[in-house]
Amino acid sequence: MSAEDLEKYETEMELQLYREYRDVVGLFTYVVETERRFYLTNSVDLQVRSADNGEIFFEVTMQDAWVWDMYRPARFVKNVRVVTFKDVNVEELAKSDFELPSDQ
Repeated sequence: MSAEDLEKYETEMELQLYREYRDVVGLFTYVVETERRFYLTNSVDLQVRSADNGEIFFEVTMQDAWVWDMYRPARFVKNVRVVTFKDVNVEELAKSDFELPSDQ
């Protein structure tokens, strides 16, 4: 497989992922961003924890989430638990956020 073929494949996968996102975003209430993933979910619990050495970390729990990851064969996940020392962003989607441009 040439580099051009690989790039074409990845571009097509990204487009397919965007289309899936566009189709499912209206089903969810929250967007959760971590350093590694982007999630859509209706149920999110963010807890700030302290390690034994005094460092602060975040524990995020989600149920029935959709994951932005083009390499996953199934992007719907029943339960997600993320533990991270990095930033976590949780946003509630406004209804106007659901209006995406059409393919035309």
